[in-house]
Amino acid sequence: MRTTITHALRDRLFVVGEVLETEQVTPRMRKIRIGGEALAGLKWTPGQHVRLAVKDIFTARAWLRGEIANALRTYSIWHHDPTWHTIELIGFDHGGDGPGTSWIRNARPGQEIAFTKPEGSLVVRPAPYHLFAGEETASVAFGAMLRALPEGEVVFGAVEADGPGDHLDLPRDLTRVCREGASAASSELLVEAVRKLALPDEPGVAYLAGEARTIQAVRAHLVRERGWQRGDVRTKPFWTPGKRGLD
Repeated sequence: MRTTITHALRDRLFVVGEVLETEQVTPRMRKIRIGGEALAGLKWTPGQHVRLAVKDIFTARAWLRGEIANALRTYSIWHHDPTWHTIELIGFDHGGDGPGTSWIRNARPGQEIAFTKPEGSLVVRPAPYHLFAGEETASVAFGAMLRALPEGEVVFGAVEADGPGDHLDLPRDLTRVCREGASAASSELLVEAVRKLALPDEPGVAYLAGEARTIQAVRAHLVRERGWQRGDVRTKPFWTPGKRGLD
């Protein structure tokens, strides 16, 4: 049962909106548009994410049992319209019945949804050039970041998806690779695609996002093989198999 206290905590810690519209944008990726007056004045930098409460955590029992963290899932914002007080998220269906996947798969217009204010440091920074690497879950943040880059900024990158029809349309021409049924976890395919990029000799800034072990491998390539400093590489792990909160 929800109480006055849990309602107060919800309104203090979360933004509460309503699902307005859903759209299947690839066979396994679904766009969710969320709006409401509570989104008025929301501040967002392209690349930042929100954390959705994909289960009902606003009960005294949930707070007492410490179920809050396991009910929150991270999603990048694809688009923010401050005029109409809306945000658009795109979620990837990993299969199975994980909390985040189930919510994305079943979200319907009219549903109430609570989420944290936008946060995160995966945002574009001044650099000689920009390098993007990740899979489907990363391409959502990448799309927003690429739209925010001024014309003339030099961009390189590789994006992995299961098949040709699983890629999101992005505003810059990044290398597309397909794993054709192979696992996105610890993907050597993405590492090899980055290895083949004809990057300048000097480092730029890299933005790596998606499956945790894969982006660790891409970062290792940049640091060990190309001589980049770790500070030149920005990472955001969104998921990895078997880790609670990242499923």
